[in-house]
Amino acid sequence: MKLSSVTTFTATLFLSTIVCAAPVNINTASVDQIANSLSGIGDNKAQAIVHFRNQNGPFQKAEDVIQVKGIGNSIYDKNKMDILVE
Repeated sequence: MKLSSVTTFTATLFLSTIVCAAPVNINTASVDQIANSLSGIGDNKAQAIVHFRNQNGPFQKAEDVIQVKGIGNSIYDKNKMDILVE
C-alpha cells in the first residue's frame, strides 16, 4: 500500500511538471499563458514581455526576450527550449 502511494505521488509530480513546461509563443501569448508556461516568469515579467512586444513589434528570435527589463540571461537559459516566436 505504501509503495502504491509513493508511485502515485511520483507520477502526479512528473505529469504536473510536464504540463507546466509547455512551449509558448511570446509573440501571441497572453500574460497568463506566458506566466504559466515559463519558469521564473510571473505575472509582472509576463506583462513586461507583452508590453515590450506591443511597443516594439514581434520578437524576431527567442533570445530577444533578454531585451525586456527583468529578463536576464539566466531566465532565458532556463526557458530557451520553451520560447517560440513563430
